[in-house]
Amino acid sequence: MAVAPPSYSFVAFPPRTKDGLVVFGKNSARPREEVQEVVYFAAAAHDPGSKVECTYITIDQVPKTHAIVLSRPAWLWGAEMGANEHGVCIANEAITTREPASEIEALLGMDLVRLGLERGATAKECLDAIVSLLEEHGQGGNYYEDGSSCHAFQSAFLIVDRAEAWILETVGKYWAAEKITEGIKCICNQLSLTTKIDVEHPELRSYAETQGWWTGDTEFNFSEVFSLAEDHLGCCSGQESLEKQDGNITVQTMMDVLRDKASGVCVDSETFLTTASIVSVLPQNPSSPCIHYFTGTPDPSRSIFKPFIFVDDVKLVPKVQSPFLGDDDPVKKKPRFQEKPDRRHELYKAHERARTVTENDQDKGQKLMRIMLDLERQGLEAMEDILTSTEVLDPAEVVDLFYDCVDTEIKFFK
Repeated sequence: MAVAPPSYSFVAFPPRTKDGLVVFGKNSARPREEVQEVVYFAAAAHDPGSKVECTYITIDQVPKTHAIVLSRPAWLWGAEMGANEHGVCIANEAITTREPASEIEALLGMDLVRLGLERGATAKECLDAIVSLLEEHGQGGNYYEDGSSCHAFQSAFLIVDRAEAWILETVGKYWAAEKITEGIKCICNQLSLTTKIDVEHPELRSYAETQGWWTGDTEFNFSEVFSLAEDHLGCCSGQESLEKQDGNITVQTMMDVLRDKASGVCVDSETFLTTASIVSVLPQNPSSPCIHYFTGTPDPSRSIFKPFIFVDDVKLVPKVQSPFLGDDDPVKKKPRFQEKPDRRHELYKAHERARTVTENDQDKGQKLMRIMLDLERQGLEAMEDILTSTEVLDPAEVVDLFYDCVDTEIKFFK
């Protein structure tokens, strides 16, 4: 059975956070050499009968899709994490359960992240879209760009908007979800739902009974019923660090947690690496913009978070997008993944060069990182001004915000 990478996703609500902000964060732990890109897709209307080609399968398109920004492994259609124009964020976790994940190609959990963001204007609408697609198409297929072995997983999701969050955990087409409106929550690569279930698949419990995993005589505990052995006992490093900041959790707090290697939140092992990270701040005041910070590069302890705000005609950033290979992409051909193309984008390459400098000259590396973190701090202060301003945001001020941040970072690395 495939081993799920130890990945972490967090949400914190007021009053645990400062200034009435919902703060969301995720580290994406993936195979070490995998490249993630940051991509934006504008809202769009689609003709009746349109189809959408996901990573492995093609499904019916909906009449309208929302604008989205994604951090995704460059070889696939979906995403590890992302946000939409309505202030919804979704993170995906690969999990293993008693029910073996299907190797038959269907929707990936990462496809469901993108589909949910495209189709839902609230966290609950995104959840409803995901479980409907799960029922219709199922989940399955290789989670990694690996032609020698299939790594299949079940999926868990943290779905967050300005008002609430949902933890959605799936076992094949079956699922359960818990609504969160306060406190601090973390999900990782293990089941976390227990007896508090707010919505569920109508046949979830009867399915567990037919499998012999639950007798019906005891309280239904989702994690105990569907987890492998003692795999449900909790894995959420980082939550303690957030709880110590009770009442003072900020964007910076979340970034610090994601950068923490000692706790295991920032993964750097022989097999896996935190290949990209996101932090989002969602003001509960609907007149303030949501701000999404992406690294677009591996290891947040040596990357910087760059802000993105949804506005019309936002400037695209080719320097964080991997080469487009079209029908020649090995993921499109069967058997899949017989070659592994170079998917590095310009920012990734610049980041690699900087890492080489850091490894060869520690003093020079530390100086470079101080400069980069100062750049990040300036960005955070500018975003703080936007959030605290009483004036309506002028879209022209931020239309090229993410573009300029990426461009500046590459110049510093050179």
